[in-house]
Amino acid sequence: MSDALRIGFLPLVDAALPILAHELGYAEDEGLALALLKDMSWASVADRLLYGHSDAAHLVAPLAIATTLGLGRPAVPIAVPFVLGLNGNAITMRADLAAQLTDPGMPGNVVQIGKRLKTLIDSGARLRFGVVHRYSSHNYMLRYWLLGCGIDPNKDVEIVTVAPPFAADALASGEVDGICVGEPWNSVAVDRGVGVIVAVTAQIWRRGVEKVLGVKAERLAAEPELYDRLLRALWRAGEAFIDQARHDQIAAILARPDYLDGSHGLIRGAISDQILFAQGLARVHVPDFMFQHREAANFPWVSQAAWLYAQMAAAGHVTADAADYLSAQAVFRPDVYRRALRPLGVPLPGASAKLEGGISVPVGVGTVQGRLILGSDRFFDGRQFDPDAFDAYLAELSH
Repeated sequence: MSDALRIGFLPLVDAALPILAHELGYAEDEGLALALLKDMSWASVADRLLYGHSDAAHLVAPLAIATTLGLGRPAVPIAVPFVLGLNGNAITMRADLAAQLTDPGMPGNVVQIGKRLKTLIDSGARLRFGVVHRYSSHNYMLRYWLLGCGIDPNKDVEIVTVAPPFAADALASGEVDGICVGEPWNSVAVDRGVGVIVAVTAQIWRRGVEKVLGVKAERLAAEPELYDRLLRALWRAGEAFIDQARHDQIAAILARPDYLDGSHGLIRGAISDQILFAQGLARVHVPDFMFQHREAANFPWVSQAAWLYAQMAAAGHVTADAADYLSAQAVFRPDVYRRALRPLGVPLPGASAKLEGGISVPVGVGTVQGRLILGSDRFFDGRQFDPDAFDAYLAELSH
C-alpha cells in the first residue's frame, strides 16, 4: 500500500513538478499516492499547510520565511528541502503604458525601461502594480528592479495584492496598471489583449529563486524517509519537464481542468521559453525564462534565503535582526536535499551557500558526487550578494 501525501498548489506552470510526479508515475515508484489540492490564493495554500489539511505545498519562497518568522501570524517553522523552479515570472502592463516604456513584442533593456518609467513617475504618473502576495518573490523582484532604477517602491508607486488567477482581470478592469505574476497569467493577459509584457524576471535576476516545496519543519523531522521519497519523485519529474520531446505531453497534462484549466498553447509556450510579449506578434525565445532542474536548480541554496530576507528588510517588512537572519537562512534545507538525492547519484553541491549574482560565465563547482556546471546568475544592476556581508549589502541597497 502506498503512503498518502496531500500537496497544495496554485494553478501555475511552476506547479508542474508535483503534478508530473503524480501523473507520470514517479511518486508511485517511490511508494507514494499524491493528492493535489488546488487553491486560488497563496494565503489559502499556506493556511491549508499550517492547519494540517495538506502535507506539503507548492509555495512562494519568501512566504515560507515569513511564516517561520511569524510575520502577521503566530510563527510556525517551515522547511524548504527542494526548490520547484527559478524565474518564470513577468511584468505585464497595460498596452498604452507599455508603449511608452519599450518596443512592444520583444525583450527590452530593463535598465532603460526602468529609466523611462521613472521619468513618467517624476512627471506625475501615479501607478499601481499588482503582485501575488505581500511576501512573494514577485513583490521583492519588482521592488528590487524599481529601487535599482531610482524609483522608491514605498513612495513612488502603489503595490497591491492580486491572486494569480485574477491578475489579468485586475489589469483588464483598470484596477492595476501592471502585474508581476507567474505563467500562464501574463500570457493570458496578452492573449486577451489587456496587457503587454515589458520584462521577465529572468532579466532582473537570471537565477531568481521562485517556488519551493514547503513542509512544516516538525513534520519533516518526524518522517524524514517519507519526504526523501517525495524529493526523489520531484527530481525525476524535473528530468521530464526539461525534456523537449515531452513538452506537448506536459502542456496537455497541466492544461487539464483539475490543474491549470488553461490553454495548451500558452502553457507550452511558457515551458519551452517561447514567450508572446504582445498580442498579434511572434513568440520570442527567452533563454532561461523558466529554469527547472538543470544546474542544480532544485537545490535550496541558503544564500537564496538570505537574499530574500535582505529584500524583506529593505521593504520594511522585517526589522533586520541577527537571530532572525539565521532563522530565515535555516528555512532552506540543503542537508535534506543531499540526503534524499544521494541514492540517485545526482550531482550535489558541496557548499550550501554562494555569492549570489557572482557568476557571469559558466563555472564548475565542487560537488559531493558527479560534475556540476553553473551558468550566469547575474542581477540586472551588476550587484552581488554575499550572505556574510548582510549589513554592508543592506546599507548599499538603501542608497
